[in-house]
Amino acid sequence: MSTSTAIAVAVLLPLGVAPLIALLGRRPNLRETATLLAALGTFAAVCTLVPKVAAGDRPAVHLVEVFPGLSLAFEVEPLGALFALIAAGLWMATSVYSIGYMRGHHEKNQTRFFAFFALAIAAALGAAFAGNMLTLFFCYEALTLSTYPLVTHHRSAEAKAGGRIYMGVLLATSIGFLLTGLVATYYIAGTLDFVSGGILAGKAPTWTIGVLLFLYAFGTGKAALMPFHRWLPAAMVAPAPVSALLHAVAVVKAGVFTILKVVVYIFGIDLLADTGLGTYLAYAACATILIGSLVAMTKDNLKARLAYSTVSQLSYIVLGAALANSWGVLGGSLHIAMHAFGKITLFFCAGAIAVALHKTEISEMKGIGRQMPWTMGAFLVGSLSIIGLPPLGGAWSKWYLILAGLDAEQYVAIGVLLVSSLLNIAYLLPVAVNAFFYAAPDEESGLQEAPLACVLPLICTALGGLVLFLYPDPLLDLCRQIGG
Repeated sequence: MSTSTAIAVAVLLPLGVAPLIALLGRRPNLRETATLLAALGTFAAVCTLVPKVAAGDRPAVHLVEVFPGLSLAFEVEPLGALFALIAAGLWMATSVYSIGYMRGHHEKNQTRFFAFFALAIAAALGAAFAGNMLTLFFCYEALTLSTYPLVTHHRSAEAKAGGRIYMGVLLATSIGFLLTGLVATYYIAGTLDFVSGGILAGKAPTWTIGVLLFLYAFGTGKAALMPFHRWLPAAMVAPAPVSALLHAVAVVKAGVFTILKVVVYIFGIDLLADTGLGTYLAYAACATILIGSLVAMTKDNLKARLAYSTVSQLSYIVLGAALANSWGVLGGSLHIAMHAFGKITLFFCAGAIAVALHKTEISEMKGIGRQMPWTMGAFLVGSLSIIGLPPLGGAWSKWYLILAGLDAEQYVAIGVLLVSSLLNIAYLLPVAVNAFFYAAPDEESGLQEAPLACVLPLICTALGGLVLFLYPDPLLDLCRQIGG
């Protein structure tokens, strides 16, 4: 398969399977088979691209020139390959999980769910492969629009209210700030192409660069920098597989991916380091890390606690970009993968608990480890990865972020990372500890795991966190090439 064909398959296969899923609505087995085959084919296409990118190639497909120096195009570089690999790989796990969850929970409108899920994956892969900011912007917005029906899946008043917040925040920030930043960048630099070292050095005074950094950082609402984070907790009204899509597979990862791309290929880390502007972005990230963790501790609803955990964890990646050195880019890029596996495991577990025991509040979950040992064991593993403890993958990304702080002499950032780790312990470990060290009520005794289609994916993603710790070299080799 040629590289141009692989790019086309990766983007067009999930896009093309969406109408097929809609046509197969009355035949659920065929509908879900189509979903699984599309996920497998998409992952295979991405996997053919990754070795070539790791070897130094930059496969590209030019679509159409919109204005002079401004085109719609795809180009696969290491950061995009990393994002695509995560999105396509976890789509397979989420597809299997979704079958077990949607059937086990007797959800309505399952055909619509699977169709829009495929569209969201297509948009995410388009963003991953975007060759310039214009293409990335269009795919970013397509991802927002395709996930709205998933967020409002239940059609309840609460779901509609959550959907309004979701769309309101994401569209207001992207159109108000991000699009403005794109227009200003094109006016200043004459291009929106992604270039190693950036395109803005020597093109504008420091204050203009600072304004542009503000527009990009807060215009990328999917990165959930406070105060533009409210959409993420509001979206927790959606089914658990949608939460997995939002938090691990595509949506928030598209946000932090965009910030990393902009810092590395639009501004350039040398420009941010020389002007000192990265420090201000680092402070915003540090505030979000701490406040998100503190709010998470106050939530009794498991999905709400995990949502604020995500708000906090995303800013680890933003912080890595803001530190404006190679260690920060490496640590932030790695955390995209490490957080994805840890957080998708936790949301899979939350959904499995809802399916098997119909419980959503943490205070109701004492003793459930004896009823759901596989699920709560995976929850413990996912928690340790998010905390950043060996032997789970989250330890590596946090290690490199601390090295970035030392290199930049940003000791406040290092302190925030350490305090945040303690807060992660405080809001995650009690869930697993209470599940295993309290006795289950007599009327709820006995094994009550969720369906196998729910349990198997969460075990696999939990083990994925272990594999990423033990064998990090392929990801490290890929991430070290970002910007180079």
